[in-house]
Amino acid sequence: MHIFIEKPNLVKCQKCGYFILPHIVCQNCGYYKGVEVIDVLKKLTKKEKKLKQKEIDQKGAEDKKEKALGWENLSKK
Repeated sequence: MHIFIEKPNLVKCQKCGYFILPHIVCQNCGYYKGVEVIDVLKKLTKKEKKLKQKEIDQKGAEDKKEKALGWENLSKK
């Protein structure tokens, strides 16, 4: 057969760190190139908004920790 299935090229969202297709608005946080395009918290209830915001903030904090270069990270590269 001459039909090949390739896995999609995914990139990390700059805001929340989820893997998305390039040049597409993140469905998790609603950001595209650092600018909020869609308010994903708009249709959620108060309790769901709080959980979603906490999840987004936690994921962003983890990514910032990974980006910080310390002696451990410098020795890995």
